[in-house]
Amino acid sequence: MSERAVNVAVVGATGAVGGQILRQLELRKFPVGTLKCLASQRSAGQTVSFDGAKVTVEEATPQSFSGVDVALFSAGGSVSKQLVPHAVASGAVAIDNTNAYRMNPDVPLVVPEVNSEKIKEHKGIISNPNCSTIQMVVALKPLVDRYGVKRVIVSTYQAVSGAGNSAIDALMEETRAALNGEAVSARAFPVGKLERHYQMAFNAIPQIDVPDEGGYTLEEMKMVRETKKIFGDESLAVTATCVRIPVATGHSESVYVELATDYDLDDVRQLLADTGGVTVIDDIAQQAYPMPLDAAGRDDVFVGRLRRDLDQPRALNMWVVADNLLKGAALNTVQIAEHLVKSL
Repeated sequence: MSERAVNVAVVGATGAVGGQILRQLELRKFPVGTLKCLASQRSAGQTVSFDGAKVTVEEATPQSFSGVDVALFSAGGSVSKQLVPHAVASGAVAIDNTNAYRMNPDVPLVVPEVNSEKIKEHKGIISNPNCSTIQMVVALKPLVDRYGVKRVIVSTYQAVSGAGNSAIDALMEETRAALNGEAVSARAFPVGKLERHYQMAFNAIPQIDVPDEGGYTLEEMKMVRETKKIFGDESLAVTATCVRIPVATGHSESVYVELATDYDLDDVRQLLADTGGVTVIDDIAQQAYPMPLDAAGRDDVFVGRLRRDLDQPRALNMWVVADNLLKGAALNTVQIAEHLVKSL
């Protein structure tokens, strides 16, 4: 990494992902020169901790990016659409953790373990993929390289923290009410801005984000479109079903993968174990497999339940788990920044 100090702005610094971005910058000893912590007007004046000091949060405005080298955005798509162009015009490189620019053909969509070479193609903006996409493509990458992949069918079991701190609070409130035999006030799930809401506590809701096309949700189509873009392969067949479950942190995925060539299951297991950023926990006889509690607070993508498909000899099934706030968001963002600053 460059020894040069880098002036950093974190937009959405008081949110669930923004707080983790600050923590990752600190833990990974990112060469921060000046740090601007930016958020909405209602959060301005709060303080956040960074490297042993208190930093006052400022309101994010078009004028906030003067002197900033790298701006890390995680405050929602509407904020990114409004402020990313101002950050770029001020000379910063924006790394955006929202859906605002992911499918823009001029914006690299990057998971460093998969396609870090795309970072150098940026024109001022680099996009961080969706959390559920990130962990899946990290697990798929060695299979793509060794065997080729023709088709992916994924079903997700996603934690509520993917919808922010307010969603975690809502789950806790619902759970307390249900356990106390009180009426549950459902207000946050599946999507706060939609008219109809369902109880999340002790439930599973097969909708994440708004309807998109063909009966799919936006979350599901994010996984389809982003996976194709990241691997640069529009012929790759991908379909997804995304489900919200009452877990605070850690997304889980059941992934069916059709490979282009024959494989040996032990070789696949070893290939994944040898892949940086992947931890294999796979021994059903010993009840060893990854779970959200295992992944919470940890950087790696965890893979288990590896098994050959019963009907398709070139297909395999696997279970993929990761902390959606870390590798699924904040960590991936900071890893992109680490690659970026080498060229600054």
